[in-house]
Amino acid sequence: MVYGNITDVPGIKVGNAENMDALTGCTVILTEKGATCGVDVRGSAPGTRETDLLNPVNTVDKVHGICLTGGSAYGLEAASGVMQYLEEKKIGLDVAGFNVPIVPGAVLFDLLVGNGKIRPTKEMGYEAAKKAAAGEFALGNSGAGCGATVGKLAGPDQCMKGGLGSASIQLKNGLTVGAIVAVNAVGDVRDPSAGEILAGPVNKETGEIMDSMKLLETLPSIETFAGGNTTIGAVAANTTMTKAEATKVAQVTHNALARTIFPSHTMNDGDTIFALATGGDKYPVDLVANMAAKAMEMAIIRAIKAAEEISGIPAYKSKSNK
Repeated sequence: MVYGNITDVPGIKVGNAENMDALTGCTVILTEKGATCGVDVRGSAPGTRETDLLNPVNTVDKVHGICLTGGSAYGLEAASGVMQYLEEKKIGLDVAGFNVPIVPGAVLFDLLVGNGKIRPTKEMGYEAAKKAAAGEFALGNSGAGCGATVGKLAGPDQCMKGGLGSASIQLKNGLTVGAIVAVNAVGDVRDPSAGEILAGPVNKETGEIMDSMKLLETLPSIETFAGGNTTIGAVAANTTMTKAEATKVAQVTHNALARTIFPSHTMNDGDTIFALATGGDKYPVDLVANMAAKAMEMAIIRAIKAAEEISGIPAYKSKSNK
């Protein structure tokens, strides 16, 4: 069965956990049999964990999970819960007789939405890992997308709802590529096929969505505005890769952000993408990378279209229905 999400890639499971009162959450991608992993941190203000070991020159080449979470740097604690779950299942790297699960992660800033004093914890990470499965899972306001927002160039009080999205592509040659993303951009999100702005800063007087690139020309500095621009995600494919090749896939996948988010990769963001290879036939790196970027585009659009209005923050659904 094809689910149209990243779990269509063999060896991938996904679980979400969130606090709907605090409006924050985390998303866990499990690769229990291990997967080769690369990463590209393109934003200039990242919040990450265990990304140095993914450098192709370093020793460890398999990961057992990825943790995407809200809560800014506080949310990194959630990955410890994923480690605990995997350790209990005896999944991890054998290090001198100790089982050490390898769980890199990345965070987004959602403290201005809901209750910023409550963040994803080790317990929430454990819960998300325990729920992880192949098949359908909730998008939009679920997991790491719970408190995600977009369109903050005019200030966080004029934003729209971001969210969690996922998509997959299956080719006739047997390659399956999937993507998952939590979209929390300071700029607007556009459908690259038509250039339509789906979500962005809302003009308080007219209710219309403003063009962030035009707005950018009038601003002295993005740093003036709180909110953060951090889109975090992962792509996966049923192929065999080296860490260097997986890293290249992660790099190319960032093209999807550049094609859908305006502006992206700013000085105040932490845009981070992981790339996973779960094993299988060998395919050209350029094919995998460009299919990954295409799947990520689809996932970003799906995140915006699946999001629901919360706490007076409008969503694509609520704007398009008016």
